[in-house]
Amino acid sequence: MCGIVGILGKEAVAPQIVDALKRLEYRGYDSAGVATLEKGVLQRRRAPGKLRALEDRLRQEPLSGRSGIGHTRWATHGGPSEVNAHPHATDRVAVVHNGIIENFKELKEELADHGVIFSSDTDTEVIVHLVTRELDAGKSPREAVPAVLARLRGAFALAFLFKGEEDLMIGARRGSPLAVGYGDGEMYLGSDAIALAPFTDRVSYLDDGDCVVLTRDGATVRDKDGSGAAVDRPVQKSLVTSALIDKGNYRHFMAKEIAEQPEVVGHTLAHHLDMGAGKARLPEGIDFKRLDRIAFSACGTAYYAGLVARYWFEKFARIPVDIDIASEFRYREPPLKDGGLAVLISQSGETADTLATLRHCRSQGMQIASVVNVPTSTIARESDAVLPTLAGPEIGVASTKAFTCQLATLATLAVAAGKARGVLSDDDEQKLVTSLIELPRLMAETIKLEPQIERLAKDFSRARDALYLGRGTSYPIAMEGALKLKEISYIHAEGYAAGELKHGPIALVDENVPVVVLAPYDNLFEKTVSNMQEVAARGGKVLLVTDAKGAKQAGGEFETLIVPDSYAFVTPMIYAIPMQLLAYHTAVFMGTDVDQPRNLAKSVTVE
Repeated sequence: MCGIVGILGKEAVAPQIVDALKRLEYRGYDSAGVATLEKGVLQRRRAPGKLRALEDRLRQEPLSGRSGIGHTRWATHGGPSEVNAHPHATDRVAVVHNGIIENFKELKEELADHGVIFSSDTDTEVIVHLVTRELDAGKSPREAVPAVLARLRGAFALAFLFKGEEDLMIGARRGSPLAVGYGDGEMYLGSDAIALAPFTDRVSYLDDGDCVVLTRDGATVRDKDGSGAAVDRPVQKSLVTSALIDKGNYRHFMAKEIAEQPEVVGHTLAHHLDMGAGKARLPEGIDFKRLDRIAFSACGTAYYAGLVARYWFEKFARIPVDIDIASEFRYREPPLKDGGLAVLISQSGETADTLATLRHCRSQGMQIASVVNVPTSTIARESDAVLPTLAGPEIGVASTKAFTCQLATLATLAVAAGKARGVLSDDDEQKLVTSLIELPRLMAETIKLEPQIERLAKDFSRARDALYLGRGTSYPIAMEGALKLKEISYIHAEGYAAGELKHGPIALVDENVPVVVLAPYDNLFEKTVSNMQEVAARGGKVLLVTDAKGAKQAGGEFETLIVPDSYAFVTPMIYAIPMQLLAYHTAVFMGTDVDQPRNLAKSVTVE
């Protein structure tokens, strides 16, 4: 699920596609492939491993077609192999795919009942067979693709090539990003502007739910998975020299990085889960059976990710967790067990206090596992086990996608630990992994609440103080929401455990202090709502963030933001998104420097 490139060109496109895919290697991948039209007939070349293996294959069996699609894949359903590599194809259509098709099993069973024989273990293959069936029924490619998109559940980006259609390519986006490049008698598709930069500096970005039909004369975009009206997506000038830090259609990098979360969280989950088997992968070198405690340490947003993880590890793996802010860890002088495990969390992998904690734990004979976004960083190099977050470059100082990728990584580790320790049954593991597989789609749905959140942010921008309340795993998300607001809007905000409200913070409540209450409809909901009533009784302005059941139970007297229903395990990743968007739009209304807030740096390399 990594990189997509498509070209309608004037000469052989396979070499160009491979060169473009090289620009997407930073995303990580384990196989690659290209499909072109050779005199109207679809031909493929695929290879497991790095792009050089595909290049070797193309040297031995060259492709000369002027229309083609290419892909670098990170294995999700089915291991890295030639048969599982993209593009997937029948004799009528080829497709490349980023993302996850959540309902592929039921679609596969339906197709198998009609005699379809599958050649791979992937979720993607159902797409080509579904489209082929529509084509066989007499539909045109422009009709067949929207008909199939309507049946797919999940977050994805797709590019299609069709037999006999030398001047046609179709792309679609739901959750995962996709860009269109405009050339002189040539057209391009790509996962982002980075891949297209060598060919064109004129790029447009598809919105969620768009479907685009490309010919060499241009592009036609329709919304609602291609069944809606034609829509205009503005063409922008993208400088090649700035491709790696291109904001695309977004006003700020932070906005872009919030929107990227369904894709990058899916990418991270694909690395840490065997989605086909419904299992979490256990990192090599860590024996959870023999551990009697785990020490977590991190700074800032990463520390809040560790706080959420503590709930997961203690519940699902039944192992006690100590967690400290890294700048305090050494000075508390906790007793550390030789051979114990320390888990360090850092976006950059260079955070000075976290690195110092690592070295202190190492000096005490502990094993080190790190959760980092930069696998070549110092913390990663000095760790025994590295759990990559695969968020890609994060430019905005206030962490967004790196945070949710940290949570996703820690969630998979907690499940793997619980299974290894015999706490979770096979059925328990399957349920938890299934909820994680659904996460990118749920995150994409949550992002669609942005217009309502923007309206709420206008009122927040008038406040001088704000409170955030939550229980259970929502408590660290409340603290993270308060931190985001402080970081980029400069409004003073604090996050509290909801049960602590009456022990002091309630003294701050009046009609000028907005109070954000995070209350998924779970076993803690009624207690949290009772705390919310205490706020309302004292004139506080409450914003309730909950799901449909919670909104119904709470009644309509509160300003309410309704997020998608989800399994309780994954609510932290979902509820983090409204907190990010609320802080972002509040800061925009206040006119602050969203991407580079005052006094802050992306990587803190001093203690």
